[in-house]
Amino acid sequence: MKIYFLLMSLMVSLSSFAQSINAGVEEIINREMKIRRIPGLQLAVVQNGKIVSNKSYGLSNVQDHIPVNNTTVFPLNSNTKIFTGVAVMQLVEQGKMNLNAPISTYLNDLPAEWQKITVDQLLTHISGLPDILQLFDPVTGNVGPLKTEHVIWEKLKTIPLDSKTGEQFSYNQTNYYVLGKIIDKLTHQSFVNFFEEKQFKAAHLKNTLFGDSRDVIPHYAPSYSYRSFFDGKKVNEDRLTNNYYEFPDFSRTSGGLNSTAEDIGNWLIALQKGKIFRNSSTLDLMWSPGTFNNGTPTNWVRGWGIAKLRKSHKAIGMSGGNRSAVLVYPDDNLSVIVLTNLGGSSPEDFIEEIAGCYIPGIIKADPLTNLRKNLQKIGYGNAIDFVKKEKKANPDFNPQEVELNNWAYRMMTTNHKKEALEIFKLNVYLFPDSWNVYDSYGEVLLKTGNKNKGIEMYKKSIELNPDNENGKKILDQIKNN
Repeated sequence: MKIYFLLMSLMVSLSSFAQSINAGVEEIINREMKIRRIPGLQLAVVQNGKIVSNKSYGLSNVQDHIPVNNTTVFPLNSNTKIFTGVAVMQLVEQGKMNLNAPISTYLNDLPAEWQKITVDQLLTHISGLPDILQLFDPVTGNVGPLKTEHVIWEKLKTIPLDSKTGEQFSYNQTNYYVLGKIIDKLTHQSFVNFFEEKQFKAAHLKNTLFGDSRDVIPHYAPSYSYRSFFDGKKVNEDRLTNNYYEFPDFSRTSGGLNSTAEDIGNWLIALQKGKIFRNSSTLDLMWSPGTFNNGTPTNWVRGWGIAKLRKSHKAIGMSGGNRSAVLVYPDDNLSVIVLTNLGGSSPEDFIEEIAGCYIPGIIKADPLTNLRKNLQKIGYGNAIDFVKKEKKANPDFNPQEVELNNWAYRMMTTNHKKEALEIFKLNVYLFPDSWNVYDSYGEVLLKTGNKNKGIEMYKKSIELNPDNENGKKILDQIKNN
C-alpha cells in the first residue's frame, strides 16, 4: 500500500507541476499577445527529445477570421539561415567544403577583394560584402522584370566592400546568397532540392517549404504589421495592414522558408539526435563562434544569430522578420519555438521567459529577461536603480550593450517610446565610454522631442568617436534648420 500511495503522490505532484508550467506559459502568451497586439501565434516546446507542448492562439487570417491551428504555416524570414547553416555544415562534414577555405575555391570570376573571404566569414557576417538588398525593391523585395540573377550578381560584384573583411560584424543577406551559390555548385543540384532531401525528409517535416507572397501555400498565415497613416487630421499609428514581400528564388537561402512550430520542433529533435549530422562534433562546431581578425569571437555562431554563451543555461537560436524566434538550450535539453504573423512582434523579447516556466533558473541566467520581467512590475523609470541592486546581489548579471540597444530599438518600432528611452538611458549609464550608446540615445531623444538633450548626447558621441559621420550630419542638419 505504501508504494501505491507513493506512486499516487508522485503522479499528483507531477500533474500539479505540469499544470503550473502550462498556467505560466498561458499567462505569458496572453499578456504578450495583448501588449503587442499579435493576431496569431504558434508555440512548440521540445524537452528531452520530445515535443511536450504544441499550441496555437488567435487568428491566422484576420480578414476572414480563420484561427491558427497546428498546421498553419508561417513565414520564417531570417530563421531560414539556421537551415542554411546546417546545409553548409553537412557539406563540411562530408569533406566537400572547408570553413577556412576562401570562397574563390568554389566560385569563379570573383572581384579581387572578395577572393580571400572565407566560408566561415560568410556564416558569421564578417565578410564585409555589400548587401544585395540595395539592388531589390525596398518595400516588396521585387527585382523587377528586367533584372535576372545574372544581372544582380554582376552588379553586386561592382559595389565596394562595406568594411574590411574580418574586421567588423555587418549583418546582410549577401552572405547567405553566396552560400547558396556554393551549395548549388558542390551538390550539383539546387539548394531547394538539397534542403528537402537532406533536412526536410530526414526530419519528416510535413509543412516546411520555400515560398513568399507570390506562391500558393496551403494553410498559410498572411503577414501583418501596424503602420501609421494620415486620416486627414492627424497621424494614426494603429492601423493593421497586410504585408506583401518577395524573396527572389535565387536568394531564398537568406529568408525564403515557411514552416510550423511543430515542424521546427521535429527538425531540432532530428538535429540533436544525429539524424541530420553524422557526428555530434559537427553540431558543436556549428554552435561555436568564429573569430575576427584580432582573434576575438564573433557575435554569431555558424548560421545562428542568437548566441548566449553564458556560464549556465547556454542558449543558441535565431529570430526572423522581427516576428519569429527559435531558441535551443543544449545543456538543458530544451527548445522553444514561437511563430507569429505580426512583423514587429519581437518574440525574442519573451521567449526566454517561456523557457523559464520549464527551467526557472533561465530567468536569472538571462539579464534581459530578468530585467524586463522586473521592470514590468516596478516601472521602466527604475531601470538604473534595479540594475545597481541586481549587480550587487548577482555577479553574473551583466546586460550587454548590443542586446540592450537592440531591445530598445525594438520597443521603438512598437511605439513603446517611453520604455525604450529608459533602456537607452540605462545603456549610457552602463557603458559610458561607448560612442554608440550616446548616438542611439541622442537619436531617440530627438524623436521624442527633447532637442537640447539629444544634441548633448550626439556631441558626446562625436567626442568619443570623431569618425562618427552620422552624428556630425545630424548636428549639421539641426544647426541649419
